[in-house]
Amino acid sequence: MIIDLPSTTTSQINSRLVRLRDEGGATTLGRVLTLVIVTEDGQRTDAAIDAANDASREHPCRVIVVARGARQAAPRLDAQIRVGGDAGASEVVVLRLYGELAKEGASCVMPLLLPDTPVVAWWPFDAPVSPSKDPIGQLAQRRITDAAAEKNPIKALESRRAHYAPGDTDLAWTRLTLWRAMLASSLDLPPYEKVVDAEVTGEADSPSTDLLAAWLTDRLKVSAKRFKATSGEGIVEVRLGRPSGAVDLLRPDGKTGTLTQPGQPSRRVALQRRSVRDCLAEELRRLDPDEVYAAALKSLSKISRGRTPSAKPEAPEEAPAAAESANGSAAPKKSKAKAGS
Repeated sequence: MIIDLPSTTTSQINSRLVRLRDEGGATTLGRVLTLVIVTEDGQRTDAAIDAANDASREHPCRVIVVARGARQAAPRLDAQIRVGGDAGASEVVVLRLYGELAKEGASCVMPLLLPDTPVVAWWPFDAPVSPSKDPIGQLAQRRITDAAAEKNPIKALESRRAHYAPGDTDLAWTRLTLWRAMLASSLDLPPYEKVVDAEVTGEADSPSTDLLAAWLTDRLKVSAKRFKATSGEGIVEVRLGRPSGAVDLLRPDGKTGTLTQPGQPSRRVALQRRSVRDCLAEELRRLDPDEVYAAALKSLSKISRGRTPSAKPEAPEEAPAAAESANGSAAPKKSKAKAGS
């Protein structure tokens, strides 16, 4: 059910919510948090609401959407209340703010917050430079951004690093959960050797690729190399070098990965690119600061960058070694590096 309240006030919105609660009974009371979505009014607003509705089936909540409209218009608040099948397991309040009122999103949100419940702020597209200092961000225990949805994802990620505060997180980091789990589990298999170098290959504008390289740098204490992929979407390949041979995780199609390591048969693993709704549901499971994400952000400056993984400075040094060995053992390693690019 969708109820439109044109040219209204927050007091009238609250009154209508109370009436709906009385009419609907206990089905409207089980809310564990308030999710505030901040975006510009437009077609993409509904996509963010749909993602929040799906996430609310795991985390029943009140969703408040701050949709900022035309700044040149007269100050006006148009509201829309969605309950039942149009709101998943939540109740959705859409606030469309026009004119000078568009700058007062926090003032309009405060009267609608659920009492004694955590507040999570989510910027699905363009986020402020410092989310923790934004008026709505100051109301929230957790602040979720998405660098991949920005015009310049890599620049946005650098901004996240420069202005990080406990409670901040980014969906570019959440998209790495499957990759991090798979790489960590691969190192639990023999041979149990230290990783001496790491390479991550992905799209040039993929912030998740940068974060994965930074995470490997922080956890493995090596300077991971970040390469640009010539094909594929998002993260394409991760290579962890060890004395006995490399652990290689390749995902060329954005769906299925192949894990290869010495002494083990090649395995195909599910590495489907995650949707926004899945990432949002995962982030809503925790309300405490993510220290691992913070450490990865700090390590962004430690990663080294290159164009293709095949362009390695040590490649010329392998040729004499191959000639001296007389068994051609170095040549297959060199061709394997090219295949991995």
